[in-house]
Amino acid sequence: MKSFVHDVARHFADDTDKLSVAEIRGKRTVILELRCSEKDVGRVIGKNGKTIGAMRTLVGAVAARSKRKAILEVIG
Repeated sequence: MKSFVHDVARHFADDTDKLSVAEIRGKRTVILELRCSEKDVGRVIGKNGKTIGAMRTLVGAVAARSKRKAILEVIG
């Protein structure tokens, strides 16, 4: 999941050098922290949050296959 989030986010970000994804695993939950430059936060979130909403839906579906819950956070 970590590489998937990074690959999708790099298409929206201008400054890909500052783009990173950290993964924090619990027993049944995975938290993915997407870090990007402050000027790219708006691009990653998208208009009315549609881009990040779609990414969260996809990450949640992948996590559900292994009976886990995934949380995707954007940090600028």
